[in-house]
Amino acid sequence: MSVLRIALVQAASGLDPVENRGRLASLVPADADLVVLPEAFARDFGEAGSDVSAFAEPVDGPFGTEVSDVASARGCAVVAGMFEAGPDAERPFNTVLVRGRVAAEYRKIHLYDSFGYRESDRLTAGSLTPVTVRLDGAWGAFTIGLMTCYDLRFPEHARALVDAGADLIVVPAAWVAGERKVDHWRTLLRARAIENTVFVAAAGQPAPRYTGHSMVVDPLGDVLAEAGDDATVVRAEIDPEVVARARRTNPSLANRRL
Repeated sequence: MSVLRIALVQAASGLDPVENRGRLASLVPADADLVVLPEAFARDFGEAGSDVSAFAEPVDGPFGTEVSDVASARGCAVVAGMFEAGPDAERPFNTVLVRGRVAAEYRKIHLYDSFGYRESDRLTAGSLTPVTVRLDGAWGAFTIGLMTCYDLRFPEHARALVDAGADLIVVPAAWVAGERKVDHWRTLLRARAIENTVFVAAAGQPAPRYTGHSMVVDPLGDVLAEAGDDATVVRAEIDPEVVARARRTNPSLANRRL
């Protein structure tokens, strides 16, 4: 069996959606099966508390169309974040698109009302239903669970994805820099992998505003690849058999009694 080749694109999004969209073709590599870009890549959040409603698009709008076109040209699946127009014109969704080999949308459930921020003032939370998508190929199959940034702090969210079949959790993020924030990020990513015996692949935006440290963690908590602070691409190869082996070694999911 072959392996799934992952590329995490740790790139900063700017305030010009046209420019961000135009960079996709150069940022998405041609030698990966799954490419993950950060949260809000279509257009950055801007200053804290900014109104982003003017930059919301439908999922099949200019950004979604370009993601689909680039993913199709590369023959891969691409994950990327955007602001999606919804029923409340003043408070769009914070949405992650999956396009290419498979298609899905996930609207961020846990809005970042923490560390002095109030994301819920400007954005609408998505449905509580976990979102997973199956990615088949020469590697076999991975069921990918989708989370966004602050969702990482809620272990029940990751467990719901695993209960829905996920063996790989993908986390696009714009993890704001600050005291303890890199430590929290690394700790939580490894914890979600260990407690659920899943792979976790998280792509963040780089410093100085955000923490960087995009990484891939295996189901026993080993970090397979990790970025530093700066813009870069993180690569890893993963095998679904590793999940099966980890769950034989540590059958904590099977041993639950709650």
